[in-house]
Amino acid sequence: MQSLAESVRKFLVSEDGPTAVEYAVMLALIVIVCLTAIQAIASNAKSTFAGIKSRMGGS
Repeated sequence: MQSLAESVRKFLVSEDGPTAVEYAVMLALIVIVCLTAIQAIASNAKSTFAGIKSRMGGS
């Protein structure tokens, strides 16, 4: 049990813990930006195709 406590203490003291958290936050922000961009592109494409459909006389 002492080796587990020692491992936890070393993890908290080392710089690896905060670095992993920083990478996780950056990854989450990148995912949010990508999803927002994909949603904007999809919305734009949908309106473009709806315009083409109405010009071609589709229902």
